[in-house]
Amino acid sequence: QFRNWFYSLLAMATVLENQPPFLENFGYASLLAEDGRQMHKSWGNSIEFNDAADKMGVDTMRWLYCAHKPENDLLFGYHRAEETRRRFIIPLWNVYSFFSTYASLDNWTPAAGTYNPGTPEGSTPQSDNPLDQWILARLNQVITQVTQNFEDSDAYSATLVFESLLDDLSNWYVRRSRRRFWKSEADRDKETAYATLWHVLVKMTRALAPIIPFVTEVMYQNLVRGVLPEAYESIHHTDWPEADTAAIDEKLVYQMDLARRVASLGLSARGNAGLKVRQPLAKVLVHVSEGSAELSANLIEIVADELNVKTLEFVADAGELVSYKVLPNNKLLGPKFGQDFPKVRAALNDLNPSQVAARIAAGELVTFDLNGESVSLSGEEVLVSTESAEGMAVAADKLVTVAIDTVLTPALKAEGLAREVVRRIQAQRKNADFNIEDRITTWYVAEDELAEVFAAWGEYIQAETLTTALVAGEPPAEAFVERHKVEGAEVTIGIKQN
Repeated sequence: QFRNWFYSLLAMATVLENQPPFLENFGYASLLAEDGRQMHKSWGNSIEFNDAADKMGVDTMRWLYCAHKPENDLLFGYHRAEETRRRFIIPLWNVYSFFSTYASLDNWTPAAGTYNPGTPEGSTPQSDNPLDQWILARLNQVITQVTQNFEDSDAYSATLVFESLLDDLSNWYVRRSRRRFWKSEADRDKETAYATLWHVLVKMTRALAPIIPFVTEVMYQNLVRGVLPEAYESIHHTDWPEADTAAIDEKLVYQMDLARRVASLGLSARGNAGLKVRQPLAKVLVHVSEGSAELSANLIEIVADELNVKTLEFVADAGELVSYKVLPNNKLLGPKFGQDFPKVRAALNDLNPSQVAARIAAGELVTFDLNGESVSLSGEEVLVSTESAEGMAVAADKLVTVAIDTVLTPALKAEGLAREVVRRIQAQRKNADFNIEDRITTWYVAEDELAEVFAAWGEYIQAETLTTALVAGEPPAEAFVERHKVEGAEVTIGIKQN
């Protein structure tokens, strides 16, 4: 009925006025229930709008619609709404909440300066920190992209770009910057972290406002109106954000993507080897088959910290990290080549296995001569098995191979125990309902190796847990006490607010 109505408008306006009745008419395919059927009250699968708005939230509904290809049928219901909320709305709010919490604790506000209420976040912050430079580059890349998306009435592509930025912001920038917000001293690095995250949140929410107008309005009132009284009353009164092209560092964006790729594969390798991330390791070796195999010293430091390794090195030959064995797929090649199959096996055996593995990983054909003719085999017809170098745990994708040194020295084991102790004390603080800024006194009762860890790593344990005094001995009655088993060793820990 809706389609016929708009078609009728178009036909009549063309015949009667020789002009269109509207400049643009955007419509979706059919809206169906989550079970894939049309909505009917008698089937019990219909949802009344007010019920959906109350239970799902209107911004969730709007994102659900926008993050959907309009040519496809939309399955609408509470489960899909919950998926949408968990995928985007909640992570966005969590980043905003993280910033608000720490900015409130530190009484941080944007620096005074030339202020334009239409662009409240001001000019792009200047920072020497590569994480700041990277997230600002990504922000302005996204502003450029979504501006074009909205001009093309392509909300779906805009949501994909926003979700990618939110993943970068939440799962890399904020996570890798937490210590900058946690530390007690208000140095320049902490100031630029606050300035950068505030700028990103304000500019990003202004771009998001057309899709999720209510959540972004709440954020704006706190982030902007709460600290800049002269700001416009609503986020919807501000100008559309413009990209700062000078802040878009393409090389840094590429390098950070490589850094995250290495970190992800390294964590996968650790997991496959059963090595907890809290356990420090000696080194990680990286091979990049295509593109630029380089990271700046700052990015190497970030990846090494993410993987909890002492050093990171690039290697030119993947054969240093893993050995390959190439075999024919008997089920496919036996019938295909018949009596020549043994020759195929021999020809594959004569090829460089590393080169064969690289070609298959890149989706290319494997070629060789057979009976004077060139033969090409696909990746499905050739089987490649890998074996990690001794003492290494390896993970790889099509372009990057990462090998973690799994050999544990006594010093590395002791540092790993110290990190585990820190984790237990942090969890104990939470169980005791301490505030994140509370300073504490910590008592411990441990024996042998664990007691040595407390003695050798005492300063580290204190710094990580906001402990002002670390005392060996039985905790007093007023302390909050828990007993733990760390790598098989018993330890009693008591904590008390100062």
